Amino acid sequence: MRSYLDFEKPVAEIEAKADELRALLATNESPGISEDIRRSEARAEAALKELYSALTPWQKMMVARHPMRPHFKDYVTRLIEDFTPLSGDRTFGEDEAIMAGIGRFRGQSVAVIGQEKGSDTETRLRHNFGMAMPEGYRKAVRIMAMAERFGMPVLSFIDTAGAYPGIAAEERGQAEAIARSTDACLGLGVPNISVIIGEGGSGGAVAIASTNRVMMLEHSIYTVASPEASASILWRDSGRAQDAATAMKITAQDLLRFGIIDTIIAEPIGGAHRLPEKAVDTVGDTVENVLAPLLALSPDELRNQRSEKFLAIGRKI
Repeated sequence: MRSYLDFEKPVAEIEAKADELRALLATNESPGISEDIRRSEARAEAALKELYSALTPWQKMMVARHPMRPHFKDYVTRLIEDFTPLSGDRTFGEDEAIMAGIGRFRGQSVAVIGQEKGSDTETRLRHNFGMAMPEGYRKAVRIMAMAERFGMPVLSFIDTAGAYPGIAAEERGQAEAIARSTDACLGLGVPNISVIIGEGGSGGAVAIASTNRVMMLEHSIYTVASPEASASILWRDSGRAQDAATAMKITAQDLLRFGIIDTIIAEPIGGAHRLPEKAVDTVGDTVENVLAPLLALSPDELRNQRSEKFLAIGRKI
């Protein structure tokens, strides 16, 4: 079942007409109907291509949050062989907002970390909508230490509105946990690569995205705070979220220009949610190409490259 965003209404109308013609074709073998279907499909594809070639930052945010967009589990299922999930931070407990484990990526042993938002009410509640508690970040640190011990690259898939901001998280040291996870990323002696597959929200994203290479899907977003929160802080009006989204430069295209990310990964026309398997495969191909040269670097070279990358942000803006 298709799910349309508000700005996709012109496409929805064309595709609804095509669906009506297909239903008619099932009871009528008229060749004229088949031709009408082909014309409608061509019009829908053209309209979709035109829409997605000029999305506003706010529209990109809507695409990044689309509920049918591929999630962490989809990437693991399709890209990671023999994935073995690992749980717990060995200090407090398990946090399912951040999932982690080890497996093989196209023949290479890897550690994998990522936020999982969930795909229905039950799983969204279980994964806390991808908003991690301190134990989630401490688990990430544990997995990174294991990866370094056994010489495994670390792949991170980012999809979170931000770390959980509740009282319980603050009581258990949320800021300290995020800082230690960020430090662990920067200090790794093995290659690490992060891909922002949906939302990259604030410190909740940076904690596992301070990597040798930071990549974003074409219609994902990376923010210091959500547009809604930023509008509330700056203008005391959450209704100005669209203005905030534009002013904050949250799109992959802006962030590449500023040197904050390294690569933009193309999505299928109409977004990753329209052809999720194709989107996941494209991410896999890009990660494979980016990872190959990093495997040849020594631990010190990897740390130095990472350090220089993040220290350079903002110098040329």
